Amino acid sequence: MGIFDSLLRSAGNAVKKEATKAVNDAAQNIGKGKNHTETFTFEALPETLEQLKALPEASLDSAFKTAALTILALCRYEHNVNQSLEMLDFLKGPAEVSTYEKQFIRERMEGKMYKARSYLAGATPENNYAPSVPYSVTVIENPYSFDNENWATLYVSSGGSDNPRPIKLRKKPSTGQWFLNDIQCLADIRVPVQEDPWA
Repeated sequence: MGIFDSLLRSAGNAVKKEATKAVNDAAQNIGKGKNHTETFTFEALPETLEQLKALPEASLDSAFKTAALTILALCRYEHNVNQSLEMLDFLKGPAEVSTYEKQFIRERMEGKMYKARSYLAGATPENNYAPSVPYSVTVIENPYSFDNENWATLYVSSGGSDNPRPIKLRKKPSTGQWFLNDIQCLADIRVPVQEDPWA
């Protein structure tokens, strides 16, 4: 009878320990995967690949960092297309910006260079998408962002759109780095007030 009681007590303690661990894990994960956001602040926008690489976020060890740097790279497009594409190539990792992607970006940005700036805090149609300084980018996760292993779809908010726009990323397991896979955030937004004939 004593052996049975001892086994029962051991089993009970093991169950209690596992239950406590499950509760603690759940408590630590509250809010994760449910519209979790991360905001990144930059004193200046990088003008060259070297300046981008010098940022701490260039470690690319989180999908959020890579998404934020994608916006900075796109902001450079307005001033220097080649420098912007060099940055995007770096963010693509083992891949590179394809001819199709270059054409896609050109078509989406042509005559609407304010699109990239619209993802910086403070940039709105009313102020013609002039961002606040220091510059900041907020990256948003939803409950489905990390549904597929080594893939993520995160979102960035534009001052000219009611809904956040997606950026698709892919993780390289051997390095733990997240790379840009697909820029899906360049759909049209509200035009700046100075360009709006109905404003």
